[in-house]
Order: sequence, then structure tokens, then C-alpha cells
Amino acid sequence: MAQVVFSSWGRDIIDNRAGGEAKEASFRLPTTFDGERSMAAFMGWDGIILYSKDVDVPVMAAEYMKRVQTQYVCGKCTPGKKGTRVLMDALARIVSGEGKEADLATIEDVAELLKNCKCTLCPSSSVPVRDAVQHFRADFLAYIAGNRQPSGAFRFIDKYTAPCQDKCPAHIDIPAYIEAIKEYRFEESLAVVRDNMPLPSVCGRVCPHPCETACRRKNVDEPISIMVLKRSASDYEWQHEHHPPMQPKPRKSKTVAVVGAGPAGVAAAYYLALEGYPVTIYEALPEGYGGGMIAVGIPPYRQPRHLLQRDIDIVASMGVEIIYNTRVGKDISLPELKQKYDAVFLAPGAHRSKPMGVEGEDKGYKGFLKGGIDFLREAYMGRPTGMGKKVCVVGGGNTAIDCVRVALREGADESTLLYRRSRKEMPADVWEVDGADEEGVKFEFQVLPTRIIVDANDQITGVESVRMALGEPDASGRRRPEPIPGSEFVVECDTVIPAIGQDADLSFIPADLGIDITKWNTVVTKYVPLKDAAGKDLKDGMGNPLARTLITDLDGVFAGGDAEIGPLTVVACVGNAHRAAKVIGRWLEEGKAYLAEDELIEDILTYLPVYDKNEQVPWLDSAAREHQGEVHGKERASYKNYQEVELGFTNSQAVREAQRCLRCYRVAMIAL
Repeated sequence: MAQVVFSSWGRDIIDNRAGGEAKEASFRLPTTFDGERSMAAFMGWDGIILYSKDVDVPVMAAEYMKRVQTQYVCGKCTPGKKGTRVLMDALARIVSGEGKEADLATIEDVAELLKNCKCTLCPSSSVPVRDAVQHFRADFLAYIAGNRQPSGAFRFIDKYTAPCQDKCPAHIDIPAYIEAIKEYRFEESLAVVRDNMPLPSVCGRVCPHPCETACRRKNVDEPISIMVLKRSASDYEWQHEHHPPMQPKPRKSKTVAVVGAGPAGVAAAYYLALEGYPVTIYEALPEGYGGGMIAVGIPPYRQPRHLLQRDIDIVASMGVEIIYNTRVGKDISLPELKQKYDAVFLAPGAHRSKPMGVEGEDKGYKGFLKGGIDFLREAYMGRPTGMGKKVCVVGGGNTAIDCVRVALREGADESTLLYRRSRKEMPADVWEVDGADEEGVKFEFQVLPTRIIVDANDQITGVESVRMALGEPDASGRRRPEPIPGSEFVVECDTVIPAIGQDADLSFIPADLGIDITKWNTVVTKYVPLKDAAGKDLKDGMGNPLARTLITDLDGVFAGGDAEIGPLTVVACVGNAHRAAKVIGRWLEEGKAYLAEDELIEDILTYLPVYDKNEQVPWLDSAAREHQGEVHGKERASYKNYQEVELGFTNSQAVREAQRCLRCYRVAMIAL
């Protein structure tokens, strides 16, 4: 719990300026900015937070509104364009000693008028200014009376964000690319996406779109279809045969090696190449499988291969060399890469399946496949999978769902999913589970496999399982499954595919190289110790420290993607790798790996957070969410039918959906 001098955050007034017993606040804001410099104050869309009584609130308010008006106001509506200028000028007059008491009334009146703006940037930016005038009136009057001068004792750092942008692991400027689609500027929309996402056709199709969980539009009716709008921008380019406009900077002398051509490796290479660095990616898969886990772990009916290859070709055209059929640790060693290149980025992906812990899984029985990700890889590469006609897949994530759906396309008569919790607790995306259901997949929920059953020839004939009851929630927030005594039964099958998760194979990292590996089989990287008032490190939703620099304990070697954060999503790997590319650039040019102030405040806002699910969002009328076209019916899962199932928006649909966006920009400012 953080103790504050004053806070109006969330409309909950906490005022400890008079001393006495301090009232605590529970919002999540660190007490330091970079592990060393103290956070003195925060000003943003929902009020003011003061950690230091020495902060000059009128000066901070004046600087805040100056940055809002001169840097971020779009000028597309009169209240925002002119109203913020009135606020800026009034505050500037006050802190320069030329203001009048009537200016305070003007500030409050204009703040009320700003509620009629085109979007929420200007109205939300007026909130802390109005709070400052209301709760620090004496300080403003002191300036007006000529009894006070600005001290200049604090630095101010600002950040432009939005709830959806904050929640996106790649921090794409979502309102900007949606605004461009609204105005039929599809190519400009795609340019905004590529600023933070070099695989737009992929993340326009397979992203779990966490951004939509933080869409303020869902406080009115339904969230914006953010992911499909990204696809709309990407599809427009290739459908119209337009050439991507990006051009790398002049080529530099320092070189970078990347281990793995998955989403993290490709993203890091793309952003480094744009800065002019020669980048070479070493990929264990054969040519034609750029994209790593995307190429061999995501079915073509979700991600068409020709569009993935197009994204990879665009990255290569920036000057990135991809060397295929080359496994680091076998064909070339990590120490050799370290010696040959100025920096090395480790992004091998998570291609190793986890064991189930079921009796008989290690006996080499016929029909027991190595793992879900291995099964998918063999299927997509046209190799024999070893699958029979009655397939059981064990797991509840997206890989497990992909396996049961691919099994039908590979010729299975029956494809059954075994999962130890209920459908509600499945970590797989709801729409993927629904898709499997429509295609004829069978589900056995609240079931735990305990033993593999075989015949005299060691051929699998079934899986002995036990029914599970759901008890109290565990650390993940899901109800803990507990076996029901005497509920054992057998699921008949000839094939078992474990798909309960996967790890990165980090065996290519020599033990004596000085790179630490966690017990979760991820690479340890350094981080900035952002701490709360209790002295605890602030962590993300995966338990990783915030503000990670992505450099290992070995100078010049960095890590990202699944190998650093643990198996996660394409968009999380891309966001992680984009930051790594920036840090690698600083290390190459300055000899130091560090986070810029913009990146630090980005992490701080993620922890705050920006979206408030309880906010009452006013809107004149409800507008239904658009839904993309889709191929329906069981025949879509017929033998070898890998045609795309989801068809995207028409351009007119995309424009209508974009018009639902509330353009929820926010401006934050920190005093140091």
C-alpha cells in the first residue's frame, strides 16, 4: 500500500497534507521511476497523485496542459482545439504572475465544456487540471498575488497512451490505425501498425487481442473488433498489390545475430534492420518455414501460409538474412556467434513439449505421440504424424485445440479433447473452442488421464481417466480440480497427443557461458528494480519483473520471446523483441543496455493501469459490433482442407466498425 501526500485518483480524495495519521491509497504506482529517482508526482486522466509535498502543483498543471495542447491535441473539433488553448494560456498567465482570480473560474468552466469534444483526450486531460484548481487553490492564488515564483526543482516526463494501446503487449497505437480506417486510409493505418508490429497479417488473424479486454467501448455495448481491423489494413495492401514503403537507414558496421526466426526473432531483426544494422537469423527449420512457431504451430486455416511468407519476405527485404537448416548448438555454437557478431539475440521459441506425468507415457507405446507441438509441426510439413483414426488430445490451451481440429483434417474419424477443468476454465480462446465444437470435436471436461492402456502388441487402445470435481480457486484464479474417488473410466482411442504446454530448448547455451536459466527454463535478464511502497518488485501478469532490459549476464547477449518470458503469444513476443531491438541498438552505440524514459513510463502505466472496467462511459447510442465472414459447417474440417475459416471484413464493414471507436487517448505526466 502506497502512502501519499495527496491524491484525487479515481475520484477518491486522499489528503495527508495536514499531517497526523496518514490515509493510505491502494492504486498501483511505484515510488521510484527507475529504481533510483523518486517519483514525486503523477498527473493524468483520472486525477493527481503526490508523493512529495514539495511539488509545485500549479507549475505541473501548466506544463501538463502545455504538452497536451501543443503535442497531442488533434485539432479536429473546436472544443478540444480552442478549449485546451484557453486552459494552457490561463495556466501560463497564472504561473508567470500575470493571472487573475477570474482565470480559475475560466479553467473550471472550460473543463466542463470539454466534455463535448470529438474524443476523450481533451476531456480526460482536463480532469487533473480541474482537480489542481479545486484542491490547491491557495497555491494558485499565491501566484496570482505575486507571492510565489516557479522553482524549477522537478523534471516532467509525459506519455501518450490509450486503454487498448496500454493493454497491447506491442503497444500499437490502436486508436490511430482505427481512425485511419474510419477515413478509408488503409495504407496509413498499416503504417501505424508496422511501427510496433512487423507481422500484421499474422496478428490480424491469430492474436488473442488482449487490447479488446481494455476497450472502453465494451463499457457501452461491445468492444471494437481491434484485431480484425488490423487484418483489414494488412489485407488491403496485398489485395491491391501495393509495395510496402519502409526503407532502412544507411547500413552500419556493427552486426547482430538472432537465434530463431519465430515472431520474436523476426521482429527484433526487422527493427534493427530499419536502423541500418546488418542482421543474420539462424533458423533450425528448413527454408519456407520462416516464422518459426507461427509456421509450424499455427494451422493454415487460421494463418494462411502465403500471407505469413509475405510478412517474412518483407522483413528479409529490409536487409535481414535468414540462414535456414542451421541449429545453433549443433551446426554453429553460441560462443562462435558471440565471437563473430557484435550482439546476439536469443529467441529460439518454445518447441519442446512438456510431459503429462501419466503412467505409460514413457514406454514407447504405438500411438503415443511426443507432443502437440510436434504433431502440428509434422502435419504442416507434410510428414507422417503417426496418428490413427481415434485421437485423444490432452490439454486445454490453444495448442490442444489446434491439435483436435488438425486431427480431423488429417483423417481422424474421432477427435476428442480431455481437459481436467470445465469449459469455462479453459485457457484456450473461446472462439477457437467454439470452432472445434462446430467442426465435430468431442469434449470430455473435468477428466484427468491417469494411465495409458495398450494391447498385447503395445498398441494404444484407450486412456484410463478419472472424473474431477472443481474445488477452491488456485493461484491462477481458476478452481482447483480434485479427483472423485471411484469415478475411473476408459476413453477408447488409438492415439494420444499430450498438449499441456511447451518449453524452450535452451540446451544450446553452454553451462559455463555465464547465462543463467530459471527453474521455469527461461533465460534470466536484467531489470530495473521498480518497487512499491512495501519495497516489493513490481511484476507483470506472468510474474516477471517489469522494466526488463532483456540483456543477460553475458555482455552483448540478449534474450526475448518465449525463451525470456515463457511460452506466450505472438504479440507478446513481438512487443518483447521490439524493446530488445531498441536496447540492443543503445548497447551497440553507447556500450550500455538500458531502458529509455519513454519505456519506463510505459511499464509504469501498464501497472497502474489505464483501463477502468467500472467507468461509466457515456454514449448517445449503441452500435452493434461487426462480425467477419466465416466458413461454417463440419465440411470445413474435411480431409486436408486447410482453407482459411475466418474471412475478415469487407472494406465497408471495416469502416463501420472503425466508426464505433471512442478514440480514448490519455496523457500521463510524471514529476521527478
